[in-house]
Amino acid sequence: RPRLSLQDSVQFLPGVGPGRAAALSKLGIETAGDLLEHLPMRYERRVCRTVENLDEGMTATIVGQITAVRQKGGRRGGSVSASLTDNTGRCSLRWFNASWVADRLQAGDIVRASGKVTEYRDAPQLVNPRFTILGEDAEPVDETAPAQFEAVYPATASIPSRVIAKLVTTNLDRLLEVTEELHTDEFRNARRLIPRRAAMEILHRPRESPLLDDARRRLAYDELLLLQLATTLVRRHNATTARAEPLKTTAVIDERIRLRFPFTLTAAQDRAVRAIVSDLEAPRPMNRLLQGDVGSGKTVVALYAALVAVANKCQAVIMAPTELLAEQHHRSMVEFLAGSRVRHCLLVGGMPARRRREVLSEIEGGSMDLVVGTQALIQHDVRFSRLALVVVDEQHRFGVRQRATIRSKGLAPHYLVMTATPIPRTLTMTVFGDLDVTTIDGLPPGRAGIVTRVATRNDHASVWKAARARLAAGEQVFVVYPLIDESDVLDMKAATTEHQRLSERVFPEYQVGLLHGRMTPVERDAVMGDFCAGRTHVLVSTTVVEVGIDVPNATAMVIEHAERYGLSQLHQLRGRVGRGDRKGYCFLMTDAPDHKIGRRLAVLARTTDGFKIAEEDLRLRGPGEMLGTRQHGLPELRVADLINDGDLLRLAQGDADDMIRADPHLCGKSFTALRNAVRNKYRERLGWFGVG
Repeated sequence: RPRLSLQDSVQFLPGVGPGRAAALSKLGIETAGDLLEHLPMRYERRVCRTVENLDEGMTATIVGQITAVRQKGGRRGGSVSASLTDNTGRCSLRWFNASWVADRLQAGDIVRASGKVTEYRDAPQLVNPRFTILGEDAEPVDETAPAQFEAVYPATASIPSRVIAKLVTTNLDRLLEVTEELHTDEFRNARRLIPRRAAMEILHRPRESPLLDDARRRLAYDELLLLQLATTLVRRHNATTARAEPLKTTAVIDERIRLRFPFTLTAAQDRAVRAIVSDLEAPRPMNRLLQGDVGSGKTVVALYAALVAVANKCQAVIMAPTELLAEQHHRSMVEFLAGSRVRHCLLVGGMPARRRREVLSEIEGGSMDLVVGTQALIQHDVRFSRLALVVVDEQHRFGVRQRATIRSKGLAPHYLVMTATPIPRTLTMTVFGDLDVTTIDGLPPGRAGIVTRVATRNDHASVWKAARARLAAGEQVFVVYPLIDESDVLDMKAATTEHQRLSERVFPEYQVGLLHGRMTPVERDAVMGDFCAGRTHVLVSTTVVEVGIDVPNATAMVIEHAERYGLSQLHQLRGRVGRGDRKGYCFLMTDAPDHKIGRRLAVLARTTDGFKIAEEDLRLRGPGEMLGTRQHGLPELRVADLINDGDLLRLAQGDADDMIRADPHLCGKSFTALRNAVRNKYRERLGWFGVG
């Protein structure tokens, strides 16, 4: 056979072919190296047993004769059951949603079946066991044989774990032969890392090995190190090659900007401003993440940065993920910039064609200084005269390529991303590893805080009573639902139908408004205008109010089906209340009987610290679900665990910094394997790392 390369297409490995290669690609397995790095998610320990020695909960292999086969339900769904006997007793086998089993098995067959043992009608049962039909001369099980360990791989319906396991078994020796060691023995020993090839073999060939944890630790370290090297290389490249417009801030400019705000910036906002001003004055692009809890005042800091660009006769852009948030930002700009000479506008997808053409002409001609908008800003017909600063709000909601496009609107604009979702440090080191991070860690003075309560079905009446009490005090209430319209699939309340019920039966003497994402901008503006002005007392909404809505008189929020949201999203939602000098109240309504859900929601009742909530959200749901970034550039970590491998991540980051400091391009002979590994792993993505 020709020598294998880990960069060869997986299609040409024995046992694969074009059809399986297409199925494997859905799991991210494109090359031979990808198959090697597709590691088991768990191991099943199988013991050989006779029927009489089966114990509930064990995973066992038995051999016996099928005495009966029965099928219930139709071809789709239903179940197939079979009776199996050996010399010691009888047990049942049952498969769900697998009608094909009835076509394969028949009475009289001798089979070997493996699966987890449960109890059914006082007899042992194997549920969804794997089985093989044996010949008449099959030998009974040997209960003295040592336990077998079987690797269970991440899989899909089209290519199950057993098929992946067979492919790995068939090709593992050849793959291990070409597995390169990335580090010297001295480097490995100093960090207690076993050889890479040995780690791969231990994890793919499961057995009772005391080195399983060491093998996982070695590969997790490599994964984190390669990621840190990639982001560090990009950060260094941007710092040394990209050129940006230096934006100077004089004492006069600073004073004029601050006079735009009818309040004094907090100490945390001042720290953020100083960091941003220092970046803007440099001739290289700023790449900074500004994160702060709900209501911490990030928008004011962003506007300060934008006005620095305008003071330097340049253009600035503030880009939001939704029209509602863009409109909210623009309203704030209008208030803060009243009476100034700053020319500003809103650019969103729902604009009339004539007005859009006028705005585009003004932007391209340089007669528009500050532009607030949505993805409409990255359309091909949007051209700037002298774009120097791009601010992206709630940046994780944008795809990586979208963020690259908006940055390309200027030669090399300064780039500030903002998020109100507090991000645990381990996550910022991976997702935003090439960005400098600034945290606004305090709230403006005068905020009275929020009381959060989890409410079950029996508490609903008291929740509506508490909401009515806030209304009677002259305050306003949000009611949030997960759906716009009722669904035939999901048994959940919807905003449109509940709006009618609340108007007629719960709050008949109050004005109840309705807000959702399918409304036109004109309709949304009218609804929000009525709520902000106090003409509407209750606002029934979907999660479009999650960010950017600022109504100080709104003091209560009721969130229906709270179990459907992540903790960070619930924290965002409740941040819409308690924004003035009166205490806020948030009621998390759930009918879910699961006690785990109650314990999860109770986290919000215990704390309003966004970072503690984010840590818990990360632990419960993982980074992809927490940030909504499954398709938004989140680096895939197959081995490392951001919750439990924080120390390993910090070690990898320190080592990456030392390596780049010693050899900025990893060109030395000692770094050849590492440089190749970084290039091979991140070849397709490396160009996008610079945009967060």
